[in-house]
Amino acid sequence: MFRNSSKLIVTISALLLFPAMLIAQGQDHAFVRGADSQELEWGGCPEFMPETCSIAVLQGNPAEPNADVFFKLEGNTGVPDHWHHSAERMVLVSGEMEVEYEGQKPKVIDAGSYAYGPAEQHHNASCISEDPCVLFIAFEEPVDAFAVNK
Repeated sequence: MFRNSSKLIVTISALLLFPAMLIAQGQDHAFVRGADSQELEWGGCPEFMPETCSIAVLQGNPAEPNADVFFKLEGNTGVPDHWHHSAERMVLVSGEMEVEYEGQKPKVIDAGSYAYGPAEQHHNASCISEDPCVLFIAFEEPVDAFAVNK
């Protein structure tokens, strides 16, 4: 019961933190969006992430399963250990990123590379390029992120 309550709170929090995320829901036609598209509306990330981090919804409702987002992280910045209820299917659109999952060696992702992150596995990420990193992420479950308290 607590887990479902916390999921609801995080989902509601996500909607409050990412108002731009609601723009992309209800798409019933084909479309194309690049990371630099003027049609994207970028919103902030959860509090534990850097202020320069931003998210734009590409498709779907982030409070429901199967939403797609762009996640942008400025160059030479990192995201601390965190986890998601959902698995993540990712493609790095620009920049160079290092990702480290708990119990595994860090991996460098180059633009155009695919990466997979299992649900609920702790991980961190750093944009190791001077230019911003833009990561496409397909979430299977509602979009959420939880800081790992060490």
